[in-house]
Amino acid sequence: MTAYRLRPFPALLLGALAAACSPVSSGTTSDDPERQELLQTVEAQATSNPGENCLLMVWSGQDDPNVEFDRAHDVVKGGAISCATGASPSQFEAAIASLRDAARGGDRGRILEQVGIPLLYIDEDGERHELSEEQIDTLFEEIFDEEMLSVLQRLDLSKMTVEKDQGGFFELGSLWLVVDEQGRPRVMTVNRQALDEAAETARDQAERGLGRPLD
Repeated sequence: MTAYRLRPFPALLLGALAAACSPVSSGTTSDDPERQELLQTVEAQATSNPGENCLLMVWSGQDDPNVEFDRAHDVVKGGAISCATGASPSQFEAAIASLRDAARGGDRGRILEQVGIPLLYIDEDGERHELSEEQIDTLFEEIFDEEMLSVLQRLDLSKMTVEKDQGGFFELGSLWLVVDEQGRPRVMTVNRQALDEAAETARDQAERGLGRPLD
């Protein structure tokens, strides 16, 4: 398992994106001709829409952005993925797909590849544990038990909720993904207490005939 440190998306940058008409200054240059062309394209396409400009900023840091997918999937509950996290929807989709496929195939190693260090694990009693790589490996069956693996198997980008500068979460906060120093979304928090509460809420809604999906 490789250790990945996590980073928040800088709040000042987000504020600048929201206020500025262009996410790339006119003086921004690159020695790479293709990179320079991308930066110029980003500046030329900047709009007064903060969400679109957040995407443009994210794309300016990528070699091969998935423009069509990102534009179609950036808005989820809580706002724009790009503005809240500093990453693109396609980056989150890649992480989610890897987690989903690994859980369905019972691939422990692939799940661990998507976990950030330290991992915040909140157990069923609400006790918080910041776990090292070795501790995660030791407690893997407890952290990613049958119920949590079930959550991973049904992950869907459209069901993610974002909170500015915090990341994206599923199942009422049972699972949180944030962006690491390499710009890739990683599992940051596994909250078993929240998962139990989500299950209880779902049962209560079913009994009352509400049937509303959980976030």
